[in-house]
Amino acid sequence: MTSWRSASASFPFAANILEIGNTKSLNSLAFFSFLCRPCSCFSTLTRGRGSAEPNKSLGKKYKGKYEFDKIDDALTLFDRMVRLYPRPSVVEFNQLLSAVVLMKNYAAVVALCKRMDFEGVTHNTFTLSIMINCFCRLGLVNFGFSILGKMVKLGLEPNVVTFSTLINGLCVQGKFAELVRVFDQMVRDGHQPNLITYNTIVNGLCKLGRTGDAVLLLQKMVEGGFQPDIVTYSTIIDSLCKDGLITEALILFSKMKDKGILPNVFTYSSLIHAMCNSGMRKEAKNLWDEMVGQKIKPNVVTYGILVNAFSKEGMVLEAQNVVETMIRQGLQPNVVTYSSLMEGYCLRGEMDEAKKVFDLIIYKGYTQDVISYSTMIDGYCKAKMIDEAMELFHEMSHMGLVPDTVTYSTLIMGMCNVGRLSTAHELFKKMVVCGQVPNSMTYSILLDGLCKHGHIHKALELFQAMKKSGFQPTIVHYNVLIDGLSETGQIKVAKELFSGLSMKGLQATVYTYTIMIKGLCIAGLPDEAYELFKKMEEDGCMANSCTYNVMIQGFLRNNYMSRARQLIDEMVGNGFSADVTTAAMVVDLLLSDGKDLLPIKKIDASEVDNWGRCKVLK
Repeated sequence: MTSWRSASASFPFAANILEIGNTKSLNSLAFFSFLCRPCSCFSTLTRGRGSAEPNKSLGKKYKGKYEFDKIDDALTLFDRMVRLYPRPSVVEFNQLLSAVVLMKNYAAVVALCKRMDFEGVTHNTFTLSIMINCFCRLGLVNFGFSILGKMVKLGLEPNVVTFSTLINGLCVQGKFAELVRVFDQMVRDGHQPNLITYNTIVNGLCKLGRTGDAVLLLQKMVEGGFQPDIVTYSTIIDSLCKDGLITEALILFSKMKDKGILPNVFTYSSLIHAMCNSGMRKEAKNLWDEMVGQKIKPNVVTYGILVNAFSKEGMVLEAQNVVETMIRQGLQPNVVTYSSLMEGYCLRGEMDEAKKVFDLIIYKGYTQDVISYSTMIDGYCKAKMIDEAMELFHEMSHMGLVPDTVTYSTLIMGMCNVGRLSTAHELFKKMVVCGQVPNSMTYSILLDGLCKHGHIHKALELFQAMKKSGFQPTIVHYNVLIDGLSETGQIKVAKELFSGLSMKGLQATVYTYTIMIKGLCIAGLPDEAYELFKKMEEDGCMANSCTYNVMIQGFLRNNYMSRARQLIDEMVGNGFSADVTTAAMVVDLLLSDGKDLLPIKKIDASEVDNWGRCKVLK
């Protein structure tokens, strides 16, 4: 017992938080101030002798448990109970406190416990455990340890529920070292952890990203003769799935079933979600069929996972069918499900259907957020329906929503794509004025838009302004500028930017080399381009299919036929394919000159894949 006195003393922040009669300590908790108001509803009640049975009209009581519709009913009943004579037992008070805990009004519970102290109602272990739980739920674990100290001081024995509650509070705050100390001390004091304790620790470990430790704890439970339940297994399986360890999750899933523990809808949902996210659609479908075959009904979350998976694949018809199935099963799709369906229509450019779902969400009484509006705006922009996108943008403000950086960046990209550069720049200035900080993507979008529409000087001005604002350009921003400068014939400036990358601590990527090679070829400098082509390999950056095609096209444009032929052989040998442009140039130039048709035999322009690459005949 003395060990717990020292343990509670190590949490000095709330050492005397609820000492009897210490009203100052209660007032120090600002969030309890609403309970310090004059209780006008109590003033009409008279103190006097009466039945020890409190008035049940204020709440329902079933099998020793209270249920209240309003917190005021619980407070009024509490006031009546403390005024009754003889006074109800502490068990009755604990039942009332437990009901208020279920209402998640933790601050009210602490205030009522304080009132019990003041009125002379003796606390027992269960009362103080309720207080510890409330402090932990409020994120005040240190106060919870102070109550533990008070419990010891009063001669009360903490039980496994008390310790499990503190352990859960430490888990939520990520204090794993303290958690281990509490657990070890609990065992040393003779309190054997129960399944709730173990599940609490497993859940905490998983939330902290320590899934491996959770698996080890599971093994120790089994080795110690302690039988984990479906909650234990499902928690770890879900965490493994979130870590992308689907194989390990399935192994544990199989072991669980071998032990006779039947999976529930949560277990299946975790696995199906992970499989859908990993593109394992067939495996997810098999698991879904297994779940249904086990007479386990999918819930809103499970159906929502399917809707999201189908929508991301652009399979909106299938997603819509799932939604309709949900409704037939008596399940109401939530805002997440509808939003997934809406996003699916946006991905397909079916904006009329997306807008119908958007309006349906509002009709169902759900509140649209910034993400929903941004999704719709992105869909409109990609469909080049800029006016509709702007209409939604203005509607956001009328709804009291503040567009974030993603919203602005999306709209700026839409404006750039349709050539409305001045509007894009105005939006950029507006977002800064409104306190939204441009991110790397925002700058990249605007720089790219300016470069592609020939406003290279404005792009350079923006680039300088970006650096002056303290934003460090990345290789992406330099790539945009180098490409823009090369396309507009300013190869000298492009070369200066490229050569200065290493001094700025930036590493040129394969894309950086490729656009620089392309720029040199456009400028009529194929020899210099080829030198860079060879140098990139020396620098540890291997050429890809795009790099080869750019270099070959550069040779062909400058009539370097033999060198182009050699590079085609090299490209084929490295397993890369010619794109349509390269193939067309080879055919046109070689046929028109009547030269050797060897390269044509290696490039079949009649078969083109989804990336615009031609089949290479080896």
